Amino acid sequence: MVNLGLTKVDDALAAKHPGLESYAACQSHAFMKGTGTFVLGNTFALQRRLPYPLQWNLLISIVASSVGSYAVTRWETQKCSDLWLLLETGNVPDRSPPRKSLMKVDV
Repeated sequence: MVNLGLTKVDDALAAKHPGLESYAACQSHAFMKGTGTFVLGNTFALQRRLPYPLQWNLLISIVASSVGSYAVTRWETQKCSDLWLLLETGNVPDRSPPRKSLMKVDV
């Protein structure tokens, strides 16, 4: 039986989606990385004293850590989504930006 957070997934559903356990572990790891980034970012930012009062130092460190944590979590979650698609379909989505085609205009 596969656990997703606090809920247990039925064996029939887990058999239908064999990559579910790997995906759940990847998502858990992604969220823990984001949380760790937030904590470490706050620790690092608060050690560097800015020439502002304490409440502004806290605000700046929390905002900067939140942005960093969001970016890390989003990046890792995207990798988990790619893993899920690979496990379910066998194909990895192409995340590269589309090329701009050069069109010649005849005058």
